[in-house]
Amino acid sequence: MPIRILPADLAAKIAAGEVVERPASVVKELVENSIDAEAQEIRVEIAQGGRQLIRVSDDGCGIPAEQVEVAFARHATSKIASAEELYRVRTLGFRGEALASIAAVSRLTLTTRSADEPVGTVVRYEGGSLAHREAVARNQGTDIRVENLFYNTPARLKFLRADATESGHVARLMSSYALAFPGMRFELQSNNRLVSRTTGTGQILDVVLALYGLDVAEQMLEIRQGDYERDGVSVWGLIGAPGLHRSNRRDMIFFVNRRWIQDQSLSFAVSQAYHTLLPQGRHPLVVLNVALPPEDVDVNIHPTKQEVRFRQQNAVFAAVQRAVRSTLMAQHSVATAPMPGRSAASWMRQQEARHLAPGVAQTAIEFQTSPREHAPSLVPAPEKALARPTERLPMLRVVGQIAQTYIIAEGPGGLYLIDQHAAHERIRYEALQTQKASSQVTVQELLEPQTVELEPQQATLLEEHLEQLAAWGFDIALFGRNTFLVKAVPVGLAPETLPVALSEMLDAASEGGPGFSWADQALMTLSCHTAVRAGQTLSQQEMRELVQQLERSSLPHTCPHGRPTMLHLSQAQLERQFLRS
Repeated sequence: MPIRILPADLAAKIAAGEVVERPASVVKELVENSIDAEAQEIRVEIAQGGRQLIRVSDDGCGIPAEQVEVAFARHATSKIASAEELYRVRTLGFRGEALASIAAVSRLTLTTRSADEPVGTVVRYEGGSLAHREAVARNQGTDIRVENLFYNTPARLKFLRADATESGHVARLMSSYALAFPGMRFELQSNNRLVSRTTGTGQILDVVLALYGLDVAEQMLEIRQGDYERDGVSVWGLIGAPGLHRSNRRDMIFFVNRRWIQDQSLSFAVSQAYHTLLPQGRHPLVVLNVALPPEDVDVNIHPTKQEVRFRQQNAVFAAVQRAVRSTLMAQHSVATAPMPGRSAASWMRQQEARHLAPGVAQTAIEFQTSPREHAPSLVPAPEKALARPTERLPMLRVVGQIAQTYIIAEGPGGLYLIDQHAAHERIRYEALQTQKASSQVTVQELLEPQTVELEPQQATLLEEHLEQLAAWGFDIALFGRNTFLVKAVPVGLAPETLPVALSEMLDAASEGGPGFSWADQALMTLSCHTAVRAGQTLSQQEMRELVQQLERSSLPHTCPHGRPTMLHLSQAQLERQFLRS
């Protein structure tokens, strides 16, 4: 075929395919334009998941009448004027492609009026061509109706998902920008039904309460703006307490200079900050803003602007990890049994009274903090990780044991139920950490060396890790093709559990991925197999010693795998349940 120049309408549809992937893409571009126009209220209405109708209205600065048609030209923008400005973008939009791309694949009507004009302007485009224009009376701001999306590109239309799925993408987008700009009022309607509405108070916690409800809002911990700033990188927002987690990463929401982005390195930084605080396979709920000079971040690397590139990736990673981990250490408290009958209004009054001050535990318990020694570095950057503070439990009095699994203890403010296995697992984990750091791992020689036969793949992995296992107190030597002779193990590891423990450690090594630490996984496995078990009867003295050791732990509230070690029933809850209050 000969080389030819594509027709203008075909070129416009191809370009639109890069910007407009689905209805949520249209909403994103139009909402970002409204934010850049300094709107205080943004209303979005969709019908049939956005196929039939997308309407975005705002009270922003509006578009002057003489510039309305220019706004629909490709690469027409008011955001940048030179190549230098492209590398220090301060607005959400800047390419000048959105309106042209959306108009090319829909029937679009725009009504607008700027502040210094007596009347507004309405224009209608069909398939990218101007079909109608007239003057109209209206308030300052802009209203855009996008109808019959992809009507002239049926191949793109048939790839859209069900209406509910497309509506869900729009709802997630609106929630994200409401969290990024809590001072603006956002409203979303779908098929004439109100989906979400925020009040624009400027408090991000109010937005969380409106979008996620009271149960989530009361478990959020605040990172205040200005508390974590270093090397020109500032981090603030809300993070969920370790008891609040999800099965996927959808609720890990990140903004860079208030731009909603997807970034694996930031997700990994947060996951590392929650290390040993969450159950395996679970992910936290976080809403984090990362602010840095515009010239230190490149936002022009992805067609939909959902990815960015940092000039100093390690500095951003370290700032996020440090802010999240330090906040967790300062504010994370014992899991508390839910109290029925609480209203959002009463909870908000309680938070206002407490001012949500960082470092103040949101239960009746107060924790003292001090530097922790031998803390493993979680930041894969040249600099050392920030020293982690230590959580302290109040002094507890052991009362008894339930089902040979849970220790009952009394302390300031109420009753504590302690999972003896999870608690001892935390104790053993930190003890082994300390022993390994000081090269003083306590070893027990086996009276009779034990042979362990493994599968070929596991045998190969074990040979590769023999030196590391020796540092943990194992004395293992090859004793045949796939057989090993074990002469010594760390103290507390029962010989009968040795094959299972080794198998779990080797399985973890074969499943490792990016950011995976086999040494830490081995440590968690050892702490699990050397801890007291559920169903094991403990004497009063053994329970007291276990609780005292837990009180001295750095992170007493969760086991190394992230399960809670205890549950707190406050005196107020007990009195309420017994109708004393």
